[in-house]
Amino acid sequence: MADRSATDPEVSGRAWLMLALATIGFAVNFWAWALLSPLGPKFRDSGSLGDLTESDVALMVAVPVIVGSLGRIVVGALTDRFGGRVMFPLVSAVTIVPILFIAYVAMDSYVLLLVGGFFLGIAGTAFAVGVPFVNAWFPPERRGLAVGIFGAGMGGTAISALTTVQLYDELGEKAPFLITAAVLAVYAVVAWLLMRDAPGRTVPTTSLMTRLVANSKLPVTWQTCILYAVSFGGYVAFSVYLPAYLKNAHGLTAADASNRMAGFVVVAVVMRPVGGWLSDRFGSIPVLAGGFAVVMVCAAIAAGNPPLESVGTIVFLAMAAALGSGSGATFALIAQVTEPARVGGVTGLVGAAGGLGGFVPPLIMGYVYGHTDSYAIGLWLLAVTAALTLALTLTVVRRTAAGSADAPATERQTT
Repeated sequence: MADRSATDPEVSGRAWLMLALATIGFAVNFWAWALLSPLGPKFRDSGSLGDLTESDVALMVAVPVIVGSLGRIVVGALTDRFGGRVMFPLVSAVTIVPILFIAYVAMDSYVLLLVGGFFLGIAGTAFAVGVPFVNAWFPPERRGLAVGIFGAGMGGTAISALTTVQLYDELGEKAPFLITAAVLAVYAVVAWLLMRDAPGRTVPTTSLMTRLVANSKLPVTWQTCILYAVSFGGYVAFSVYLPAYLKNAHGLTAADASNRMAGFVVVAVVMRPVGGWLSDRFGSIPVLAGGFAVVMVCAAIAAGNPPLESVGTIVFLAMAAALGSGSGATFALIAQVTEPARVGGVTGLVGAAGGLGGFVPPLIMGYVYGHTDSYAIGLWLLAVTAALTLALTLTVVRRTAAGSADAPATERQTT
């Protein structure tokens, strides 16, 4: 049975092992996905790619995000069909190709970096593999915590922030890419040898397109797409653009900006499983509402460009905590109201929305800063967006969650 209790000693050990393997895979792929972000300001300052504008840098770091986001739609549906045991090593192995292309072919050309970044986006689809894979190994009352722990793998972006510039400066421009490619290769082999799909996993028999259309029509899909576009999208936007923001708005060096961005990422990563755990205990709606309220207030404060030494650092770390917990709560909600056999497809669509939510803000911030020399407008837009999402959570999404709670358990778990 797909929903055998994770508290059964025979099942529990294997379930936690699968969760650990999936989380490591997510982290390694996200490490690869974020390789270009810390280098964007460095390329602009060095002039090695020509005279780059702020918008050029924003586009370069955002391209992998958009590809990884849209790719999740297909990869999530493929995971429902073929399972994470196949898809995790496959995504990891394929990602090695664009990494090596960037290292050996694209380092002196902005256009080729965009091409390499496009295919580097494949790494971002790993998220849509891990959620249904982990979800199937745990019972409903433990899925919020389990998927939240898996989601902490987004901390792979912190690995990139902390190591990429340093490796680039000390060991050569190819070093961060070659090291990441080697780690991905090792993980792909280990995942192929050790990963197993959950017992009793239901394999869909309908076509990919049929499932995509059916999943897109579910109320929970479009609602959680909005929630995740703001929560995880906000996290992604800050993780890829925060180095440029800190350099321009506060005069930090590229290395210092990357280190501070890593702190933002770590807080968000830690809070993601906390958000899932809190959702298991108290429900997803209070966690989501609290998170969006914090983002609304903190973004409004940040628009005034407070000094980093005091208020500035506090508001950004508070936003990181709120965005991380909101991301975890979103997928706890999906686990609560979605049939197990559809989790992969819904996850792909919702994950795509989250990535798209991270793609647009860096472009807006770059455009606004280029025309006003200020980030205030972009941060005010974030505050307004969080306020609207808070209202949606407390009305429409609350009714969806309540309707699921009232439905018979057998109906919710039909596959």
